[in-house]
Amino acid sequence: MANKMKRMVANYEKEASKRLAKYQVLRDLDIFVIDNSIRESTVGQLRGHTLENKWAVYDEVKKCGFKHTIVAAYSHMTRVDDVFVKQLLERGEDPEGLWAFSEITAGIKNKLPDTKTVPVGIEKMKKTGLCCVIFEIDLGDGTYDFEKFTMDDMCALINKWNEWCYENLGPKTKVLVNFRDLPDVMPEHADRAFEVTAMLANLPTNRRPFGVIYEEPGGKTLPEECGLWGKYFRKIMDDYKWEGHLLIHVHEKYGYSDAANLQTLMDGANGIWGSICTEGAAMGHASSCVTLLNLIRLGNKKVLEKYNCSYLRRAAINVTKITTGNDPHPKQPVYGTRAVDFIFNLTPEEFDLASFFGEKAPVRITSLASPEMIRQRMIDLFGEEEQFTLELAHNMKELILEDLRSNRKEEYMSMVGIALLLDRAGGKLSAKMRDAIDKFEVGSPHSKLLIAEVRKIWDEWDLQDEVHGDEMLQFDSFYNGFMAPYFSCYRCNDTKKALQAIDMDSDGMVDWNEFELYLKWAINQYPETQTVEELLDIAFRKGLIPAMQDEFIKTQ
Repeated sequence: MANKMKRMVANYEKEASKRLAKYQVLRDLDIFVIDNSIRESTVGQLRGHTLENKWAVYDEVKKCGFKHTIVAAYSHMTRVDDVFVKQLLERGEDPEGLWAFSEITAGIKNKLPDTKTVPVGIEKMKKTGLCCVIFEIDLGDGTYDFEKFTMDDMCALINKWNEWCYENLGPKTKVLVNFRDLPDVMPEHADRAFEVTAMLANLPTNRRPFGVIYEEPGGKTLPEECGLWGKYFRKIMDDYKWEGHLLIHVHEKYGYSDAANLQTLMDGANGIWGSICTEGAAMGHASSCVTLLNLIRLGNKKVLEKYNCSYLRRAAINVTKITTGNDPHPKQPVYGTRAVDFIFNLTPEEFDLASFFGEKAPVRITSLASPEMIRQRMIDLFGEEEQFTLELAHNMKELILEDLRSNRKEEYMSMVGIALLLDRAGGKLSAKMRDAIDKFEVGSPHSKLLIAEVRKIWDEWDLQDEVHGDEMLQFDSFYNGFMAPYFSCYRCNDTKKALQAIDMDSDGMVDWNEFELYLKWAINQYPETQTVEELLDIAFRKGLIPAMQDEFIKTQ
C-alpha cells in the first residue's frame, strides 16, 4: 500500500509539472495591448458616451501606460467620435497610437460587397489625420455569398483597401485586420481565415499589416478552441516569417472569457484588445485589467515594466463608473470591492492583491470570521478602544451563529452592522463610535428620503421640548413620538431601563444621531423598505428592541 501511494504521488507530481509548464509562456510574454475602453464600454449601454465621458475614459487608460487606443468607429453619420478625434489631434495626441474601425466595404447588397467605393471609415480617417485602421472582416456565409464572391475576390478586396491606406494615410500607417465572426467560420470554413492570413503574410514587407486580431463575440467558444485558432494563425505567420501582432478579444456568456484570453496567449497570440473593465455588449468581455493582473500574478515582470500596473484596478473602477454610473459589482474579480477582502483569516495570500494595488484589505465579517478578525474590523472602523477585547469579539461571533440558527440573516460588515452586533454582545456604543457612524452615508435617494421623513416627525416632537433645535428629544417626547406602538407603559420601570439602550452618552436625552444609527442600520439591512412605517418597525423590532433587551439583562 505504501509503495502504491508513493507511485501515485510520483505520477501526480510528474503530471502536474508537465501541465503547469505551459504557463511559463505567460511569465515570459511581452504582451501588447490595444485599449478599447472608449468604444467597448459603451456597447450595450442604455446611454452612450458623451464627449466628456470619452475624455474621462481616455485619460484613465492613459494613466495605465497604454500607448495604443481605439478612439473611433466611423459611419456615414456625424457622431461624437468625429468631434472627439478632432479634439484629440488638436491637443497634440500622437496619431500613431490612435486607432479607428472601418468596414472593409462601403456596403453590401444581395450578399455581395461594394468593391468600388472607398469605405467611409478610411475616407474619414484620411480627412481627420488618423493613420491606424482596424478593418472589420466577415467570412461567414451569413454575410457574403462565397459562390459568387469568392475567397480570391475577398483577398483582393482586403489587399485593395490595405494598399489604399498605405498610399493615403501617410508614412506612419498601420493596418490591423479583425476576424469578427470566427465562431461561425472555423467549424466548417477554417480555410477562409487561414487563406486571408496567408495572403496578408505574403505581402511585401512594406505593405504587410501591423497584425491580425480576432474576437469571440458570443462567449460560447471553449478556451481550448479559441487558443487553437491563435495557434494556427501564428503558425501561418511564422511560415512566412511575418512577425506581426496577433491579438485576442473574448466576450462573456458562460464564464469562459478570462480563461480563453489566457489560453490564446499561451497558444500563439502576443496581445489583447479590449476595455480596461468588463462592461460591453451583452454580458461584457474579458477585461485587460484582469488579464494583465493574472500575468503579473504568474510572475511576469515585463508587464510591470511596460505598463502602470498599480493603476489598473483604479482605472477599471473609474471607467465602470463613467460608463454605468455605478461601482463595479462587489464580486467582480480583481477590481470589485470583495476582491481585496480577507475572508477566513488574517494571513495574506502569496500574491496579495490588496498590497499590489496599494490598498488595505478589509476584513470580511461572516460566520467564518475568527474573533481576531472581528476585533480587527472594529479597530479598522472605529480605532482602538479598551472594550475591543477578544472576549467581546468571541461573544459577537456567538451572536452571529445564533442569528443563523434563529433564521435571522444580517450583515455585520458595515460600520452600522458591526456596531449593533457589538451592542447586542454586551459592548457599549461609545460617543466615538456614534460620531463615526454619523458620517456613514446611506446609499439610494429613496433611503435618504425615508430617513428625512422620520426626521420631520422628530422635529415635530422637538417643538414640544423645552429646548428646540438641539438635536435631542426628552425621553417622554421620544416615547410618545416613536416608542408607544411597541411599549404600552412609558412610566414602567422596565421601559425606562430599556430606554437607556439608546442613550449612548448617558445624558438622559435621546440624541438624533443615536436614533439615526438604528435607522441607517435598518435601511442598510433591508434596502427594499418602502415606507416610513416599515422603516420604523424594522428599526425597533429588529434593532432597538433587541438592544433594549440586552440593556435590561445587563442591569439584572
